[in-house]
Amino acid sequence: MSVFEELHGYYLEDLTVGMSALYAKTISEADIVMYAGVSGDTNPVHLNAEFAEHTMFKERIAHGMLSASLLSTIFGTKLPGPGSIYMNQSLNFKAPVCIGDTVVAKATIREINGKRVSFDCGCTIGDTVVLDGEATLMVSKRNK
Repeated sequence: MSVFEELHGYYLEDLTVGMSALYAKTISEADIVMYAGVSGDTNPVHLNAEFAEHTMFKERIAHGMLSASLLSTIFGTKLPGPGSIYMNQSLNFKAPVCIGDTVVAKATIREINGKRVSFDCGCTIGDTVVLDGEATLMVSKRNK
């Protein structure tokens, strides 16, 4: 078996509607600082406690896209996994994520149409939905 074959995730033939995967991460100070550095998003609501105290959140919050990136972790590593290609994503941000919160991301296959696979996506902290949305990925067929 080649390295490609060993690393590759699910193929289109392996997928069925209703399949899902989870990824959970506790958000740390380091996560927020590193995300700010990589993305260039240095909005003080994420990085400056004194500034954040005067916002509606009353404390620093994580970047919304940091939580959304946990969905990318699912797609790139679990379902469909390595070899799949992100085509599009829609997101609705519902609640803030703070340092120390454990975010659970979940993606569930809603539809398979040719090589395009549509997912319902969400991130929660306990029973609180912090974001939801949809994504479409392109998934290859197994070579015969």
